[in-house]
Amino acid sequence: MPDPVAMSRAATIPRELTYAPFVGRDAVAEGLLTRRQLAGDAWRRLLPGIYAWSGLRLDHRMRCLAVGLFLHGRGAISGRDAAAIWGADALVRGAAIEVTVPEVVRFRAPDGLVLVRSRLQDSDVSAWAGVPVTTPGRTAFDVARRLPIVESVATVDAMLAARLLRPQDLAASAAVRPGWPGISQLRRVLELCDGSAESPQESRLRMILIAGGLPRPVCQHEVFDARGTFVARLDLAYPERQLAIEYEGDHHRNREVFQKDLRRINRLRALGWTVLRFGPVDIYRQPDRVVALVRIAYDNVASKVAS
Repeated sequence: MPDPVAMSRAATIPRELTYAPFVGRDAVAEGLLTRRQLAGDAWRRLLPGIYAWSGLRLDHRMRCLAVGLFLHGRGAISGRDAAAIWGADALVRGAAIEVTVPEVVRFRAPDGLVLVRSRLQDSDVSAWAGVPVTTPGRTAFDVARRLPIVESVATVDAMLAARLLRPQDLAASAAVRPGWPGISQLRRVLELCDGSAESPQESRLRMILIAGGLPRPVCQHEVFDARGTFVARLDLAYPERQLAIEYEGDHHRNREVFQKDLRRINRLRALGWTVLRFGPVDIYRQPDRVVALVRIAYDNVASKVAS
């Protein structure tokens, strides 16, 4: 026999409100919910005036939809969040969402939002699923100026890899905005960015080496044996020294991937390559150690060549 309590509870959850965030007062005005129901456990307040069904999975896309409703034309999602929306591997999971609003717009950023005040022209904003988002060009211009240099390069690399823009597009954005804060860093980002990087962690590893005073490594260098057979594509390399620097994420712990890695490294070593492998802990907690180990290997190879 049907449970009358469960039936009653289900009846208070309109299906059309279970797919995406919504404006609370609109749902009340349309008769879908009462204010008392909206305050119940079935609904979650995401931002002032913005709600979602408690069973809705709040991924980055859903959070951005909520932000779009909250902004209501007062600004646009920007920074790495905008880059991620357009398809770049730039998302920082769990971080507050960045929004840019014109300087004349006044409101306090609620929890979950990072507010940036800046000039924002109509041509700087586009729409994604009805949500205002800074265009790829404006997004790259902003992250190259605002973020720490390593994160700026990693994000621009990701946008270049996703073919959202070209280096000359970023240079053009800077040319039409002389005098904006951070332009000098943007020019440095242009010198350091590389769209061939296959992940943000590779970009961060490359930047650690450069910041440590080592020569700039080559991204995605391909190695072939004496017969011209492909052996490996290296994350980072100093080809003249036959020195490879690799980033190893968690997926390399998979048994099949691990065995494939062993075969690949053995083939590289048989050809005279030195291979150094680093993980997230090295990048975030021990960057000086990374530089020291690579420098030792780099100098050792040079000594062997000289002898």
